[in-house]
Amino acid sequence: MKNEIKLQTKVETSLPGIDVKKISLKILLYAALILYAVITLGPFIWSVITSLKPTSEISTFSVNIKTLTLENYRMILTKFPFGRWFFNSLLVALIVTTGNILFNSMAGYALARINFPGRNFLFMLVLALMMIPGQVVMVPTYILLSRLGWVNTYIGLTVPFLFSNFGIFLMRQFFLSLPKELEEAAIIDGMSRWGIFFRIALPLAKPALATQFIFMFTGNWNSFLWPSLLASSEDMYTLPVGLNSFYGQYYQFWNQVMAGALLLTLPTIVVFLVFQRYFVKGISTTGLK
Repeated sequence: MKNEIKLQTKVETSLPGIDVKKISLKILLYAALILYAVITLGPFIWSVITSLKPTSEISTFSVNIKTLTLENYRMILTKFPFGRWFFNSLLVALIVTTGNILFNSMAGYALARINFPGRNFLFMLVLALMMIPGQVVMVPTYILLSRLGWVNTYIGLTVPFLFSNFGIFLMRQFFLSLPKELEEAAIIDGMSRWGIFFRIALPLAKPALATQFIFMFTGNWNSFLWPSLLASSEDMYTLPVGLNSFYGQYYQFWNQVMAGALLLTLPTIVVFLVFQRYFVKGISTTGLK
């Protein structure tokens, strides 16, 4: 009888299949992730609340829901050339991003698939140029653009940045992962090299193109250094430069400064949300894990 009771208790304890250690580890993991999310989202939530506060309450930590208002956003959009700055940032970011996607893809495809003299040397040169800080070439680049008369123009804000060494490397690594049999079959069917590139290689490179789009758009949208050097008049300011001048004039009105900062952040959030499913795949398939 005792043996039957012991056997029954052992069976009962093993039936549920509950692993206490795994459950405890999951609880700790989720708790750590929740804590990290709170720490990460805390400043953003504070910025949103501050942008909705009236000026009389920006120095207080308490939040009065009844006094929250959109007046700060209305003031920025109506009393300052915010629309002009937004247009400049959008135009520059789209032109530079489009140029990078096209030229970096062409260069990356050539380095990955076309055999020509000096191909390996050019690729090593691309890698070497990635190691040079941008500050090193800042002065000669500015002097060159100044002599060309491109300072304070859209040409100066876009043309020098239409390609990047990182983008070329990114696209080359992706094109190397594509099977050569697809191109060989296209060549047998009589397709030209341009046809293979535009009809086969680019459509298959959507993950890498989406990754590049996110990097280039966010980088140029948030770019401050070069636009601040090349844009000398207020009507040529991009949004980060204009917001910085706004911050210098109205630094005591943190509610208005936070409203402008959130307007600057929104487009990059939208771009990432739209392309995020391609972003992870693009990173994992280009040797940048």
